[in-house]
Amino acid sequence: MAERSPTSRQTAAVSAVEELAHSFGETPVEPAEKARLVREVFARVAQRYDLMNDLMSAGVHRLWKEALVDWLYPRPGMHLLDLAGGTGDVAFRLLERLDGAARVTLCDINPDMLGVGRDRALDAGWLGEIDWVAGDAEALPFPDRRFDAVTIAFGIRNVTRIDRALAEMRRVLRPGGRMLCLEFSRVVVPLLDRLYDAYSFTMVPLLGRIVADDEDSYRYLVESIRRFPDQPTFARLIAEAGFANVSWRNLSAGIAAIHSGWRI
Repeated sequence: MAERSPTSRQTAAVSAVEELAHSFGETPVEPAEKARLVREVFARVAQRYDLMNDLMSAGVHRLWKEALVDWLYPRPGMHLLDLAGGTGDVAFRLLERLDGAARVTLCDINPDMLGVGRDRALDAGWLGEIDWVAGDAEALPFPDRRFDAVTIAFGIRNVTRIDRALAEMRRVLRPGGRMLCLEFSRVVVPLLDRLYDAYSFTMVPLLGRIVADDEDSYRYLVESIRRFPDQPTFARLIAEAGFANVSWRNLSAGIAAIHSGWRI
């Protein structure tokens, strides 16, 4: 397939922002309504969120999060902002990697997810190293240039305006700081994409019904994955938010991808 021109990529990026802002999975909604609906989804799934991640991905999401921390290349004393990280998976991995020699501010819009994360942190002994903040990724409650790095894992597709969220991530980064985003993406291997679609739209809602007694929430999560822009289009959005040296790495043939950008 021919590479799209810069103009067509820019058009696709703008279209992706507007499409996501006005859709709740496959259902058209107004942007203000979407934010409420997403909050309700994660309030319902919070208690089974980690278990369902293990079941849906056969545990592979753990390897993807390890890859995120690997690429971050954390150093002692750094201050990380982990967005949409309510249950603490990325935060705990970072602290374990550095033997607690770091500071994590964990920000999530959903109090139910934060509650699950605090319980897990208490069990793991990480309460003193993590600040827990209820906040909106589109209007972060932090001053400019506060953090050395920002991560967001499987959260960016659920915000209403991803352009605003990306701009906010850049704002709160120090010069030289880095943003890393782990998100479901587009499969790049022929035939595997069809198999993955078939699995996602049949097994994931079924698991949601059996394990979490909530088929609708997991159907939304699958639909939101399919509506998220592909790797080059999302990279364009990151660059338009002001990040430099934007790149990405595919994981598991593009089922997920990590995008990277720097504030200079």
